Amino acid sequence: MSPRTDDSGDEGPVPQEDRAITQGVLKTLAGKLDDLSTCNELIGKHGAALQRSLGELEELRGSTDSTDKVKAVNERATLFRITSNAMINVCRDFLDVAESHSRRWQRALQHEKEQRHHLEETIEQLAKQHNSLERAWRENPSSYAGAELCDEGDASDENDEAEFFDAMEESPAFITVTASPKKADITIINVSTHIALCHLASSCLVFQDTSCTNHMQLRRARRSRIPDKPNYSLNLWSIMKNCIGKDLSKIPMPVNFNEPLSMLQRLTEDLEYSELLDRAARCDSSLEQMCLVAAFSVSSYSTTVHRTAKPFNPLLGETCELDRLEEYGYRSISEQVSHHPPAAAHHVASQRGWTLWQHITIDSKFRGKYISVMPLGNIHLQFHSSGNRYVWSKVTSTVHNIIVGKLWVDQVPCEIINHLQNARQKKYACVKIKASVTGVVEDREGTAHYVLSGTWDDKMESAKVVDSSQGCGGSEGKQKMVYQTLQPKLLWKKYPLPDNAENMHFFSSLALTLNEPEEGVAPTDSRLRPDQRLMEAGLWDEANVQKQRLEELQRLERKRREACGLVNNLVSSGQDVEGYQPLWFERKTDESTGENTYIYRGGYWEAKDRQDWSQCPEIF
Repeated sequence: MSPRTDDSGDEGPVPQEDRAITQGVLKTLAGKLDDLSTCNELIGKHGAALQRSLGELEELRGSTDSTDKVKAVNERATLFRITSNAMINVCRDFLDVAESHSRRWQRALQHEKEQRHHLEETIEQLAKQHNSLERAWRENPSSYAGAELCDEGDASDENDEAEFFDAMEESPAFITVTASPKKADITIINVSTHIALCHLASSCLVFQDTSCTNHMQLRRARRSRIPDKPNYSLNLWSIMKNCIGKDLSKIPMPVNFNEPLSMLQRLTEDLEYSELLDRAARCDSSLEQMCLVAAFSVSSYSTTVHRTAKPFNPLLGETCELDRLEEYGYRSISEQVSHHPPAAAHHVASQRGWTLWQHITIDSKFRGKYISVMPLGNIHLQFHSSGNRYVWSKVTSTVHNIIVGKLWVDQVPCEIINHLQNARQKKYACVKIKASVTGVVEDREGTAHYVLSGTWDDKMESAKVVDSSQGCGGSEGKQKMVYQTLQPKLLWKKYPLPDNAENMHFFSSLALTLNEPEEGVAPTDSRLRPDQRLMEAGLWDEANVQKQRLEELQRLERKRREACGLVNNLVSSGQDVEGYQPLWFERKTDESTGENTYIYRGGYWEAKDRQDWSQCPEIF
């Protein structure tokens, strides 16, 4: 209810007038509660007396005393009615007071939410301006007088005034509090000066970098909507009753259960927040880098909040490219390298200092009330300048209430490990992904440096640890670690969904562009898949016909390979169980993890430049 906050970010004192109003309301409500309690006692007393009188009246029916008894019952019934009316009136008064002030408090709460949202947007804009200024200063320090003053303001980060906050309820391993305030007045002055100087310098950059602005305006405009999802009825039980306990990849499902994207395109959606990796590549500290990598690993699940439909299973040899070299500095290529079990290989190369690759095998089960999707395999991320290489696995996702009830998605924990070059030991972060996210970033000695917190479908923050100690025992008798931290800093926040997203399969802005037709892509690209294209256009009956045709062609092709005897050479050739040799990826053993995985062999982008797709199979 405070009308403003001071420069340190702490809430100011509540005005005396608002405090008096609040106390008056609470006193009034307390009085009404006392009245209700009194009426409740009277109702109980008179109700018992009325019941006794009715019993006596029943015993004396027909006797000479019945007239007196009837009169007594009438009197007690009248008292009971009067007390009940009083109870009802007091309840009505209590409700009126509560509702009137509840609306006032709701308006005050909404105002606070709007103010905090505005503050978050302001801080985010400031962070962007700060990053632009730092990049410009590193490229040409002599051109920006005052940039050194901005950098001096960074030293105040260690003295930021911190506040105490509780750990999230779902965190089973630790509790966090923040350090006591130090040099608060000096911090306020430094931060304010830092903000003013950075804002002034970044304003100058707007006029100096006009060529970059013009270049941005010439970039290709991506689509921002797709046809609305039609409302087709479907007898779910007639399809699902024969699917319980089976692998979903082996069940011929109609497109009614799908969304118009393939699993390869869903893998590509991991790059929605690639700017987190751009920021991580510029980090000098591997521990700060780890925080951003953890935020990136969580951000890939933010698109699944409302996305409970099933992606198309890619056909064997199907590919998906995403060329965002001009906009975001990276290019992505993925290929379906196996069909049973379904497996995809993915490779992303960025000009901004990082490379990401993954080999994911999907195992899924339908259990009647829920579907579990279990990705097997690891994601690898390497930063070019530091050599830091992070490895983690995708988590198991479970979609509940398939038949009856509201659909909701649950996730399980994962662990991120940094395999340092020329080092035997590891630095790692443990991130628990549930409705909330908690984690601790530790060095190779096991010392905690950052505490991570947030939600996998909204945002993630990190707080620097300044002290730690053993806490009291938890519910299972295990001691919790208590970490004393500075104020948390925002690492990542989910982008808002596009307008009308609820009618467009709840696709994000990136997802809306993944199936957008593009010239020059390989003939095996998911954008050219006819059943998926028809579904996106709303022609679901036609899409089901095409889907059955493609699946039958794939089965015939597999039988042809088996007839050729390719399966007999699996061990020597390193091919998968179907005797298929991927076109753009090859199977290798990873030296760091020892896992057998698929690595990009190269050649795709060169083939695209030449428009030579003669090696590509005809799968559509």
